[in-house]
Amino acid sequence: MTVLISDPEVAAALDAATSVDAMRQALLAAHDGRLVAPPRAAASLGAGRMVLTAGHLVGQWYGYRAYDTFGHPETEQVVVLHDGQTGAVRAVAVGDELGSRRTGALGGVAVDALARPDAATVGVIGSGGQAWTQVWAAAAVRRLRQVTVHSRSTARREAFAARVRAELGIPARAVETAQEAVRDRDLVVLATTSPTPVLSAADLRPGTHVNAVGFKQVDRAEFGTDLLDAAAVLVSDSVAQATSYAPPMLAAQPPYASRLRDLGAVLAGAAPGRTGADQISVFCSVGLAGTEVFLLDRVVRILATAV
Repeated sequence: MTVLISDPEVAAALDAATSVDAMRQALLAAHDGRLVAPPRAAASLGAGRMVLTAGHLVGQWYGYRAYDTFGHPETEQVVVLHDGQTGAVRAVAVGDELGSRRTGALGGVAVDALARPDAATVGVIGSGGQAWTQVWAAAAVRRLRQVTVHSRSTARREAFAARVRAELGIPARAVETAQEAVRDRDLVVLATTSPTPVLSAADLRPGTHVNAVGFKQVDRAEFGTDLLDAAAVLVSDSVAQATSYAPPMLAAQPPYASRLRDLGAVLAGAAPGRTGADQISVFCSVGLAGTEVFLLDRVVRILATAV
């Protein structure tokens, strides 16, 4: 029987630690070749696109996520999970919670793998849902003691800081500039819709780890090449997807492409991660295909054991 799963059920089933663990397993499976995850496909809808990301965990399941790029308030993503043996639809998730937690959890894996073990302070530029899940997941892998946040809206950044304090129990404050948000931080989260850089690499202290979630292409990016130049460690959750971007992703172009590493390879010990406390590391999040389905499978298993 097909299970229909809503956002509240996803939220109830997936805490940050569970989500981060699932994404760590997904990245390792992709590195090992057990998770087949081709780059995303898209169909033009005139003013926007319908985007499909598919994945196949060999011998277990296959599935896909579908969404559009219109940005309509009522638009919802759909994630479908098929049984790998019978082809039957095991579950369908409708809503945004699964994708949001997936992206946050990938960021949490990156923080755990690349940030200094003693990282405890976070600077956030952006105050939307993607920014929130990045901090939510980071708190599951590091003992955070302070968060600073900046965004264009005073009300939104104040609300973000209040939510961090209330739900995560971490001291947090809103600040008036991006520079103030990232200054002297151990971790920096970029999660904006800005097509132009929102920070300067010169504002980062040695040893900072950066999760970049927003635009990162050659024609629009929330960071500049100065950040890539400063990074001793440059990682993505899917180099294959990064190189398939159109227009191309900044970090997948010369002279950076030769340095871009797969996070799964770092986790498996097949590629180096951070090797020094003063190195700046940058994670370019692209959303490894199949990870939403991987996470939906985890939700289905959790709900089944709760019955």
